[in-house]
Parts: sequence; structure tokens; C-alpha cells
Amino acid sequence: MIKKLSSVLFLAGVLAGATMTSTLSFAQGKAADKLGWKLGAQAYTFNRFTLGQALEKMDSAGIEYVECYNGQTIGDGIDGKFDWRMDAAKQAEVKAMFKAKKKKLVAYGVVSPASELEWEQVFKFAKSMGIQVITAEPKREHWDAVSALCDKYKIKVAIHDHPKPSHYWHPDSVLVAIQGRSKYMGACADIGHWVRSGMEPVDCIKQLKGHVLHLHFKDLNEKSRDAHDVIWGNGVCNMPAVLAELKAQGFKGMFSVEYEYNWDNSVPDVKESVKFWWDQVGKL
Repeated sequence: MIKKLSSVLFLAGVLAGATMTSTLSFAQGKAADKLGWKLGAQAYTFNRFTLGQALEKMDSAGIEYVECYNGQTIGDGIDGKFDWRMDAAKQAEVKAMFKAKKKKLVAYGVVSPASELEWEQVFKFAKSMGIQVITAEPKREHWDAVSALCDKYKIKVAIHDHPKPSHYWHPDSVLVAIQGRSKYMGACADIGHWVRSGMEPVDCIKQLKGHVLHLHFKDLNEKSRDAHDVIWGNGVCNMPAVLAELKAQGFKGMFSVEYEYNWDNSVPDVKESVKFWWDQVGKL
């Protein structure tokens, strides 16, 4: 009940105007809540800026949920960079910044720790920060250790698909990695990278049925390795069909906006993409 009330209050703030987009209706918000979907952003979208500035840009685009990445300068008077090696004092400062900017840290990655010890440290960090999903490309020799840590900490690891020749470019490799392992292990579906690898996102989502835990959502201008991001709905990723398939599968989780184009001034494109997503959700 508290969670639902929080969603209603957030939607009320959106409709009030403030710093959020004015295109979101209560019907759309309720549709997303019913589906169990969250729209967030990978902070890498704003990697030319500090994390503090990135959160403000997300706010101006109507985005509440956040996926952080390693190496972004924190900013807002906090020294250093965001990564899993931050000490407790630094973590507390970052948490306070998120609270002040009314943003929720949900996911973190993409990481590929070098050892089982580092994996344990990453999970401890995620637990401390309230992170629910670690997006990662784990080494083969760490699959069992990651599975055990997922069960121990009750934190999801979503395996990400960089384009080939990355090990996880094809859904087959993700399915092999998670077979017989923790229910908290699954896929981080980067639908744009699948297109760059010559595949159709809907087909990949179907192949991973029941195992998609998180998405890096993007639309591309063409089907090629060198394609670049475009405003959602204007490219070749067939986003309406992807959303329909995710609904049919009962997917619940976060869509991270990962817009890797117009780096210095991407907010207008992100705003239009956010509007497209909400419009599509309202039609499902």
C-alpha cells in the first residue's frame, strides 16, 4: 500500500508540472505499476557530466530511477568517483545526494570483477547502497560464485550483451551461463546491441523468456555495427513489439534509458524517448 501511494504521489508531482515532463497521465502510471515496470536511466547517458548533474538531467526528463556506472565523477561537492570501492563515509554522502535529488538508485554496472573476492566486495557494496540489480559480464570461471552470492545477498545479476565478439553477444551464451544457477541470475537485455550483432530484439526476448531481469533500452538509426541512437520509435529496434512481448512474458523490472548520442545535449532526445515509452505503455 505504501509503495502504491508513493507511485500515486510521484505521478501527482509529474502532473503538477514542476521539473518533470507534463505528458504522463494517471492511466499511464497505473498501467506501468500494474505491469511492474520502472523507467530509469543509465547514468552513462550523461557521462560528460558529474553524477550530480546527471541526476538533474534525469529529473528534467521525468526519470526517477537510476542505474549508475563505475568511474563517473560524483560532483555536488563530493570528491572522487562513483565505484564499488567507495568507503562507508563516501557511500553515505552519495545516498544523501540521491535523497536530496529525489532519485532512487536501483541498478549498477556494467561490471566484470577480476576475482571472486572482488565479486563479494561488489555485492557488499550493492547491499549497502540498496542496489537491486547488478548488470555484469562475469567471467566463465565465476559463474558458480556469482550464483552463490546472488542467493546469499538476494541481489540480481543481469548479464549484459555487448556486441560480438563479446562473449555474451548472443542469448544462447546467457542461457548457458544461468542454466542450473540462482533464480537471481538472468539477462540485461540491451536491445540496441542485439541489433548491432545482426539480430532482432523481439526474437532475442522470446529466446530469453522468463530470464530478462533488466533492460538497456535504445533505438538505432540502422541495422549495422556502426548504428547510432535515435529518439525512441524512430529507429529499427521495433520497440512496440518488444514491449508487447515483455508484457506477454510477465516481465517485471527496470528499463534503463541508455542514450549514446548527442552526448553534450541529449536531454531533448531523452525527453522525447521517455514520452514515447509512456505513450506505448498506455496502449498496452
